[in-house]
Amino acid sequence: MEEFSKQLWHTLAAVLIAVLATSLLLYPVIISLNRDVVRFSNELLKGNLEIASVLGAAIAKRDSDTGDHNFRVTLYAIKLGEATGLAPNAMRQLILGAFLHDVGKIGITDNILLKPGKLTEDEFTIMRTHVALGVDIIADSDWLQGAREVIEGHHEKFDGKGYLRGLKGEEIPLNARIFAIVDVFDALTSRRPYKEPMALEIALAIIEKDAGTHFDPRLVTRFLEIAPAMHASIGQAGENELNAKLREQAMHYFLQASIAANKA
Repeated sequence: MEEFSKQLWHTLAAVLIAVLATSLLLYPVIISLNRDVVRFSNELLKGNLEIASVLGAAIAKRDSDTGDHNFRVTLYAIKLGEATGLAPNAMRQLILGAFLHDVGKIGITDNILLKPGKLTEDEFTIMRTHVALGVDIIADSDWLQGAREVIEGHHEKFDGKGYLRGLKGEEIPLNARIFAIVDVFDALTSRRPYKEPMALEIALAIIEKDAGTHFDPRLVTRFLEIAPAMHASIGQAGENELNAKLREQAMHYFLQASIAANKA
């Protein structure tokens, strides 16, 4: 029994030494592989984000000859999302939706999309189809499904008189309610080929007047608190500055969403 006990301890010691030696040898390899996986994941995430951003900006250029609108509304949406306390995954979906909110306009003919005057009733009916077209465009992409709430719901109105589905109040997804405010705000305060930018005070008065009819009144209250500072830092920035800010903030929230998903 004494000899057996000695052999057992020798065997256990040998196994332990072998395990430790193997671990020491493999540890640098495992760390290197893990770094490669993390780097590859970040590059893939960055690539997907850039594709969504470029596609959205390309659609915006059809409408207004510039991608500034898409960059601004996405940054505005991030600010209002932060003020609302959105979780990382919801923020990721909001950003994607903001990038691609008008992607369906790719299917609208130029004679309607670029018409300088007021649309006829029939033309406006066709224009409204860009919402359903946008939903169809992203239908086959699991990664882009997070954008659906904004694409499908950003023309809904709080009183139920919007489109595509005529949703009312909190039936409208939160991200769509957030985006509706910033989309209209940027349209009012930015220069377009057919109009000059509206003064900040006038634009905010219009947003406040439409609280409860077009917009969620609680979100409007939050928006009015942050709008002056937000407009000062984003509204007057050039395309390159907007693009740089957006890439930094979007990547931050997409990484936060990935970390939160892995923890869950």
